[in-house]
Amino acid sequence: MKYFLIGVFCLTSSCLFAQQDPGLFTLDANYFYGTILEHNPDIAHLITDHPTGLILSFNKKTYGFKPWESRYNYPDWGFSFIYQDMKNQYLGENYGLYAHYNFYFLKRNLNFRIGQGIAYTTNPYDKESNFTNGAYGSDLLSTTYLMLNYKKENVYKGLGFQAGISLIHYSNANVRAPNNSTNTFVFNVGANYLLDYEKEPNYQPSTESKKFTEKVKYNFAFRAGVNESDIIGTGQFPFYNVSFYADKRINRKSAFQVGTDMFFAEFLKELIYFYSVAYPERNVDADTDYKRVGVFVGHELFINKLSVIAQLGYYVYYPFDFEGRVYNRIGLKRYFGDQFFGAITLKAHGAKAEAVEFGVGIRL
Repeated sequence: MKYFLIGVFCLTSSCLFAQQDPGLFTLDANYFYGTILEHNPDIAHLITDHPTGLILSFNKKTYGFKPWESRYNYPDWGFSFIYQDMKNQYLGENYGLYAHYNFYFLKRNLNFRIGQGIAYTTNPYDKESNFTNGAYGSDLLSTTYLMLNYKKENVYKGLGFQAGISLIHYSNANVRAPNNSTNTFVFNVGANYLLDYEKEPNYQPSTESKKFTEKVKYNFAFRAGVNESDIIGTGQFPFYNVSFYADKRINRKSAFQVGTDMFFAEFLKELIYFYSVAYPERNVDADTDYKRVGVFVGHELFINKLSVIAQLGYYVYYPFDFEGRVYNRIGLKRYFGDQFFGAITLKAHGAKAEAVEFGVGIRL
């Protein structure tokens, strides 16, 4: 599992490192105070106090020296570190490392950040020493955070300030049970510093044509990984997913998708057998097919060589009832050239994660 989670960070950071444009760097620090949201009644006993922590960040400024930068109003990209004291003896403390983007609105006074990375938790579930922690089933977690700040840079000799709200999510996406996860809503306040502030260049206006389309492209993706059912101790099993879909890019930012998925999840095969033996009143046949087939629609947002995908699907072949017929997928793609890509995605049923998928594919 640890290699899979490390892959999340490596895929994102590989895209960020590829940008070597002129520009400046900023440092920022935020202190936060908040509360764990009770998104699941199974974690209610773990919400005992108000978590606190620190967010430290390093940011690369952009000024439009590449076309995509002006397209997104000159965002920053960078890396951040989060320390969070969960204020609960069973949850312990979390240390996270992220790659992130900062997007600006309202004359660059409003800053929205999205970060994705990996985190280490000091006190995960253990059936003997820490069975109370139903939130984290492993010591390495996938983690995402969102931040919305009122931000002013270079108020006085490079020094600025920011304040706002953030949401910090920790989960291992059912790589190992239990996995009830946590979401922490916090208020944050901090300061930022623009290095070499006296050398800041002007923002470069866009020279791109506003009209841009592509003909329909056809995609093939193969995804794989390991996961476990919600029943603790049933074991981790591999899964393999195959996708075929068409997409139509309507402008430089967006493409719409429609396609089909085929799912081969070995954990589901084990779960079917478990229910057929342990719960005969469910009338589950041990020979029930564990495979599923779905159709989906989706959207892809292109940011430089990185893109963000969001898909909503429906199982048309569904012999065993598991979490309902509707599923969703969100994640990142990183293009290598014009055709080949790698991807890390989260497949879920609503807010209930099923698997972290690691994939490769081709777009023709």
